[in-house]
Amino acid sequence: MPFDGYGHPDRADRTQTASAHTGPGFAGARVSKRQPPGGQAPVVQRIRIRYAKRGPLRFTSHRDFARAIERAIHRANVPIAFSQGFSPHPKLSFASAAPTGVASEAEYLEIGLRERVSPDELRIALDAALSPGLDLMEAVEARSTDSLADRITASRWQVELPGVTSDSLEQAIKLFLAREEVLVERLTKQGRRTFDARGAVHSMRQVPAPEVGPNGSMRVPCAILDLVVRQVTPSVRPDDVLSGLRVVADLEPAAPARVTRLVQGTLTAHGEIVDPLLPDRALHPHEPAIIGER
Repeated sequence: MPFDGYGHPDRADRTQTASAHTGPGFAGARVSKRQPPGGQAPVVQRIRIRYAKRGPLRFTSHRDFARAIERAIHRANVPIAFSQGFSPHPKLSFASAAPTGVASEAEYLEIGLRERVSPDELRIALDAALSPGLDLMEAVEARSTDSLADRITASRWQVELPGVTSDSLEQAIKLFLAREEVLVERLTKQGRRTFDARGAVHSMRQVPAPEVGPNGSMRVPCAILDLVVRQVTPSVRPDDVLSGLRVVADLEPAAPARVTRLVQGTLTAHGEIVDPLLPDRALHPHEPAIIGER
């Protein structure tokens, strides 16, 4: 799976964009992990980014994406800050990464910089250096000291269930929600673990499935589940909820379910999920136009 955007046959547009931004945009900001005399430069700006995992890139693991973003930072000459010490590490942090094999429209990361840049210019430069399917959607400057993880308490998921009829899914939802507890098993590094999949589920409903596919052909019968799950410990993932539906209603898709995270953020008392970038966006509606400003 190629992560080098410049070697990808479909990346001509992004290659040109990347070249434009590795010139005057971030000139002189060569990335180096070497410990300079007097220690690493301090973080002067934090940029928070929403990105998507789409198509085949949903099979990218969190570790693979972290390596890909580090390479993109190096190619774009982003003035990233590093930790102090004998083995400095780039100032990158990720919030609630989706499991491998799951697509997402709402993944988040934070980058600490040693020089000030325009958030949107940074997003464009990094996006140009990443493979299609790992798409940076938005970037804002962090304007508060709280972490992104503190703002994420729930996620909304869309789960496509091939071969499952609307009636069977509706019945399974009723049985699941009627339970106070639905025990499921998951294989972990410590062995099999049993936990409750019901308590973390805030809401569960069926949504209409389109009758026609993207290419105009008739779609295979497929029920679609809309799911809001709270962040709890141990974490409850969409596949755990599917295991719960199997327990209570013997619901079994004809093929592996296709899962997409649509939104994640703070769950309100009214059941809405608030965008975690909203506080930063509200505090700073106009981004700086000059790149490399100190």
